[in-house]
Order: sequence, then structure tokens, then C-alpha cells
Amino acid sequence: MKERKEVEEVKEVNAVKEKCGGIAAFFDLDGTLVAGTSLERRFFRRLRYGQAIPAKNYFLWLREAVRIAPQGIHAIRYANKMYLRRVPLGELERQAKGFLFFAEAMDRVAWHAKQRHKIVIVSGTLEPLAREAAMGLEAELEARGFAVEIDVCATRLEERAGRWTGRVVGEAMHGKSKVHAVQRVAKEKRLDLRKCYAYGDSAMDRWLLAAVGRPVAVNASKELLRIAQGRNWPVLLWEKREEEGSTQSTQRTQRSQKKSGKREVAGSESGA
Repeated sequence: MKERKEVEEVKEVNAVKEKCGGIAAFFDLDGTLVAGTSLERRFFRRLRYGQAIPAKNYFLWLREAVRIAPQGIHAIRYANKMYLRRVPLGELERQAKGFLFFAEAMDRVAWHAKQRHKIVIVSGTLEPLAREAAMGLEAELEARGFAVEIDVCATRLEERAGRWTGRVVGEAMHGKSKVHAVQRVAKEKRLDLRKCYAYGDSAMDRWLLAAVGRPVAVNASKELLRIAQGRNWPVLLWEKREEEGSTQSTQRTQRSQKKSGKREVAGSESGA
């Protein structure tokens, strides 16, 4: 009788630990949480149309692309940010718009929030854009009754005198770099990666998914689908929701600006 009671107490303690700590959900951003064209591509187009990119930057970007070409096409895509050289930081706030999250993605993030899991965005996009998306998610969750702070691991940019230099700080967040970021977060937050979740949509996310015990392929590319099926990973299809969702996200993000002030300062310090 005593032994049974002790076993039940252990189970109860483990259940509390399972619910309250040691578990995180790591989400890729473009194509996984956010529908449509990548956030950075949209940002680039708005900067270009607004003539915010100095003409010289295109030549600087091309020169950098040639320099890092031996590292592969993904290095050119994720590590070459010379188009942003001398672009004022304020352009982000002026050009960044609302985010169109997948409806199922919001439901899944809300489920993790309900379980009190830590929620982390792990994205190759620019860190400021990822933080804007995190604020949008936080606002959406707040509307559902969850007060959650979402962490961000994304490509960090060097800043100088209120402008970007075009240089990446540390590793550009793609491929195996995402695993390194997840491992750092797991160590800092004392997470058990065997119990953690990860969501990604491309073959470049396969290392991220393999790093946790509960991987999920979302809107998988052909190559990721093949990998997921070979490893018996769950595969989900999330559909784009109605366009007004973007407007709602924008409005809720704006209402969350006050709450984000502290985070923006911290983000600037870490990217310096």
C-alpha cells in the first residue's frame, strides 16, 4: 500500500514536471508558422520599392555572393546580407507589416501554451523580423487568454550608429546552425530535447527535427516528405487562413508594442 502511494506520488511529480518545465516547442517560421512569401523577401521588396537600399549595395551583395559561393547556395541565401548595408534600423518598423499565420499553426502554438511548454521560433530570417513575428504570435495568444513570451533564435545582424552594416553576427540560422541554437537553448532552459517538439517545412529543417524527440514535418517539401516518411515522422498540412487574419495580427501586434519595449532593447544589445 505504501509502495503504491509512493509510485503515485512519483507519477504526479513527473506529470507536473512534464507540464510545467523541461519541454519546448521549436518552430521554423517561413512556411511553417507564416504563409506565403518569406518574411525577408517581402521586407527586401518593400525596401527596394521604397528606394531605401543604396544602389551600391547590390554590387556589394554580388561581390559577397561570389566570395562565399564555395560554401553553397544556402550560404548565399542566408549569410549574405550586404543589401542592408547602411540601411537605417527604423526601416524595419516602417516596412514590416502584419503576419498571415496558418490557422492550424495558431491552434498548435496555443495548445503548447496551454501545456505551459516554452515556445521558441528558430528561423533563418532576420532576427528583427522574427521578433516582430513573435510579437504577433504573442498578441494572438493573448487574445486567446494566454500570456506567453516567445523566444527567438534567428539570423542576427551587426548594427552601428543606428544602421545595419550588412554583416551577420555569429552563425546565419540555417541547417545545422539551428541545431546548435536549439542545444544552447536546451542547456540554458534545462530542457529535455527527447521530450521537446520541433516543426519545420523544408529539407534544411531535417537536422532541427532530428534534434528532438517529437519532430513534425509541416507543409513538407518533397525532399522533407521523403525524409519524414523514411523516419516515420508525423506529417501535417496547414492551410492558409483568410486574409483578414493578417490585419488582425497587425492590430494585435500594435497593441503589444508597449509590452515589447524591453525585449527590443535586449535584442539590440545581443546583436551588437
